[in-house]
Formats: sequence, C-alpha cells, structure tokens
Amino acid sequence: MSRPNTAPRPNTAPRPTPAAPPVPAGSFALWGDVARPVTLAVADLRRGGEQHRAEVVFDCATDGPRRHTFAGPLLREVVAAARPRFDPARRKERSRFLLAVSGGDGHHALLSWAEIDADFGDAPVLLATRMDDRDLDGDGPQLVVPSDRCGARYVSAVTGIWIGPARLAGVLPSGT
Repeated sequence: MSRPNTAPRPNTAPRPTPAAPPVPAGSFALWGDVARPVTLAVADLRRGGEQHRAEVVFDCATDGPRRHTFAGPLLREVVAAARPRFDPARRKERSRFLLAVSGGDGHHALLSWAEIDADFGDAPVLLATRMDDRDLDGDGPQLVVPSDRCGARYVSAVTGIWIGPARLAGVLPSGT
C-alpha cells in the first residue's frame, strides 16, 4: 500500500497582478516593473506622440460584426516611455514581459511584449484617443488590437496597464 506524498509542494502558482492604483475618470495608471510609473489622461496620449489610424472589423459575440475607426498612439510607445525594467538590447529578456490591461467596465486583456515589439510580432496595437471621429477624453482610452478577429481584447475605458515579467519559475521543468 502506498502512502500519500505529504512533502510540502513549492508555490508554483503565478503571483496575482496587483490592482491598479485609483485614477481620475478618463485616465489610466501605467505601473508595474517600470522605472517611471505614471497616470495619463487621453489628452496626454494625444499630445505625447504620433496618432495612428486603424479601420477595424471584429466579431462581437452579442452584436455580430462591428466596424470602427480608431486613432491613437501605439501601445508600445506609451509603455516604453515608462521605461520597463528590462535591458532593451536583450531580446529574450524583453520577450518575458507581459502587459495586463484593465478597463473601467471590468474587462481585462493580456498581451505579451513580444506581440507589440518591432523585433517580434510588431502588432500595431493602439491606445485609442478617438473612436469613429469622437474624442474619448471623458471615457478613457480604448485598447485596440487590429489583428484580432473578435473583440474580446478591445478594452474600453482603460483604467490600468500593468507591465512585468512572466513568473513561471517552478511551473516548467528546467531546461525547457
């Protein structure tokens, strides 16, 4: 008869992402493993960099196809300004980082740094400041992932973007 293994197991569960700091309406917090955490408003995004335009069609599970035109800066440029704590010259180090985006309506999305990095996926993910020629100042920015066929990662009224490394220690066997 075998005895159950009673040896303590190492904690291999990923650590939860901390909650976003409180922000004023129409603003979001950018924090995590960054040198310069910051709170930004839609107006800051409009002033801070080039506004890219994306015409998208995505399938909404409840309403069918949705067509919209968005404008705003690239997510990678906004997040890079906060100076994530990785060595930009080390590709493998950059590829470990994740971005967790939270919306005011409770929706969340997760992206990898590699998806948006010009050396990897180079996806033109936006933090939209305008939707269908309407400013989003009062609502807050919208995460726009033009390559997605469904709208699940389109997060409205973004309230927080956390950036940090994936913590998989103990989950994967060593050498993989």
